[in-house]
Amino acid sequence: MSRDVARAAAQWLALLESGAATEGDHAALQHWRDSHPHHEQTWQKAQTLRQRFSDLPQALAMASLDRPQPGRRAVLKRALGLAALVPTAWLISRQLPVEAWRADLHTATGERKRLPLSDGASLQLNTATAVDVDLAQRRISLVDGELALNVPGRITMTVHTRYGEVSVSQAEICVRQLADGCRVSVLKGVVQVHDLNGRLATLQQGQQAALKASGLGGWAPFDVSQLGWRDGVLTAQNQPLGDFLRELERYRPGVLRWDPRLEALRVTGSFRLDDTDRILSLLSSTLGFEVQARTRYWITLT
Repeated sequence: MSRDVARAAAQWLALLESGAATEGDHAALQHWRDSHPHHEQTWQKAQTLRQRFSDLPQALAMASLDRPQPGRRAVLKRALGLAALVPTAWLISRQLPVEAWRADLHTATGERKRLPLSDGASLQLNTATAVDVDLAQRRISLVDGELALNVPGRITMTVHTRYGEVSVSQAEICVRQLADGCRVSVLKGVVQVHDLNGRLATLQQGQQAALKASGLGGWAPFDVSQLGWRDGVLTAQNQPLGDFLRELERYRPGVLRWDPRLEALRVTGSFRLDDTDRILSLLSSTLGFEVQARTRYWITLT
């Protein structure tokens, strides 16, 4: 996802700006830039922003060096610190939908919420999720992230996405926003899916399909354990470690990087999402890799 690439570029930029980057960090950054053309394009944008915003603090500093007032120097120091953060914040915000900042309900990275609705219905929000809720219209708009909606009664609630709507009555579903669409999973009951072209399709219990701008794709069965986040659990069944780590990243603030040679290792088990550090520790002891923690928010697996 372009948002994830932008976030990674911003984090690399923040590390370089901090002055704490080592030779190993510079080598790792170069490897990241070389690993995909989009990485390098995003990094060049970050560098352009860095230069653009660095010009103003330098001019401010030159104009203020001969002014000895302690108060003015303190203000200038704070201004320089804020200016250094602007490119990073701007780069990330450019990749996040503006609507997510304005949505009715949010969860932070790693946070999950369960909310009772009217008439016995309930809503759950997964990590880094934003939704708008209109109870009068019985309508929930998924702005970003992932939700689970359970409507046990005969009322009908609608989940609105960028790619269409899902009508839910006496059913339970999960909807996850993806890079180019969303994934609709039916845990219980039958739901109606309306795509952007006005076409109507039906999904039944145990079925999962991708809803995109072109319409609803073909359905496939799915393992309900894939949606274990509703109970605070991340489950893997002989899953490649790379895929597992990419899913785990969603629940961890900061940077998580790993040696590409770890990608093909296999993972089986159920892990509590409340402590992602413990998950990494368990995996390292089982699979034999090393967890290197630069900070709580900068982890490398080797």
